[in-house]
Amino acid sequence: MDHRLQTKDLIHVGIFTAIYYAVFFAVSMVGYVPVLIPALPFLCPLVAGIPFMLFLTKVRKFGMVTIMGTILSLLMVLTGHPWPILVTGTLFALAGDLIFMSGNYRSGTAVRTGYIVFSQWTVGLMLPLFFMRESYFSSIRASFGDTYAETLMSITPAWVFWTMFAVAGAGGLLGASLGLSVLRKHFRRAGIAA
Repeated sequence: MDHRLQTKDLIHVGIFTAIYYAVFFAVSMVGYVPVLIPALPFLCPLVAGIPFMLFLTKVRKFGMVTIMGTILSLLMVLTGHPWPILVTGTLFALAGDLIFMSGNYRSGTAVRTGYIVFSQWTVGLMLPLFFMRESYFSSIRASFGDTYAETLMSITPAWVFWTMFAVAGAGGLLGASLGLSVLRKHFRRAGIAA
């Protein structure tokens, strides 16, 4: 079996990265309500679990998930998010890819665990709230106003950062389970999933 990525593999990565990003972006719009921002690491992986599980039906080679995570993080930077997302996007995608590969991209346990780890990339979006606080909130104030900034500051004390990993993990677990359920019930019946 050839383990090198082929053009077909890269096309699948491109298509499913676009779908995942569109779903992720749509869900992240709830962030316009400041009290919902801490819920984004839960909500985005939860809803995006469906297209991601469909993507895994096309993945047979190591590197495809890593490429997806790297592209997603680049898209986030290009749309105005701070640079730390590049680090978390690449590292957690790579770690997830290794877990998926350990289960040959098919084991239910590896799929759920891998998606929990992959979903941690979203924590990178939250890093500026806690570690670049002054410049981040100065930018938020300029864009969204004082009320939005004050509300967000009040619900994101430093200790909340550590809960983001658990929140993202819960979203990843439920997203994987939801995605696998939908995949089993609908996609396979329609002959879409491989």
